[in-house]
Amino acid sequence: MSLRTTQRASLVDQVIDQLKEQITSGSWQMNGKIPTETVLAEQLGVGRNTVREAVRALTHAGLLECRQGDGTYVRATSELSGAMLRRLKQAEQLEILEVRRALEVESARLAAARRTDDDIKRIEAALAERDRAWELDDPDYFVEADLAFHMAVTHATHNLVLIDLFEDFSAALRASITAAGTSLNKSYIPHDAIARAIAAGDASAAERASHACMEHILIALTES
Repeated sequence: MSLRTTQRASLVDQVIDQLKEQITSGSWQMNGKIPTETVLAEQLGVGRNTVREAVRALTHAGLLECRQGDGTYVRATSELSGAMLRRLKQAEQLEILEVRRALEVESARLAAARRTDDDIKRIEAALAERDRAWELDDPDYFVEADLAFHMAVTHATHNLVLIDLFEDFSAALRASITAAGTSLNKSYIPHDAIARAIAAGDASAAERASHACMEHILIALTES
């Protein structure tokens, strides 16, 4: 970690900016514990009260989470992601899945129209990893692999706003995918048709394939 000594004037704002940089750059991993207040104060050359205020501000923004007696953890990578997490804590699973359907179906449609050869390779690699995770019967691994597949599809849209939105929504999607797996009693939903349609540049087929997958999950959820 490379934190630089702060200068005078608005020390709290400077510390907030530097801590936020550690989060957004990935220097501090998602769900990982950040250095203690004492360590940060020494590295930044400021008082512990200044660090405490900065951490409190980032906690209020939803980027950090203070766990009494344990430490402070990275909770989100942006203010939007933090706000979304707070909102989704009160959301119903069906509501989250409906938003997920909107994002994934549109992503598949745009990806088919805009994908490059490199995008196709990344999507196919993510699909193979997803299949491998299912065969290993590792729920946590499968959730990450499934999410990685949909991230690869979203990146193939080359729509930066959609990519950022999907990444900020990813924490809720992890919970959604996990819940969907429980509701489906471990029945597998192949994503091969989505990948094939995107590779073929068939936007309508990609949209239909993605919509069919999400409808399968939504029907299973409402019937469970």
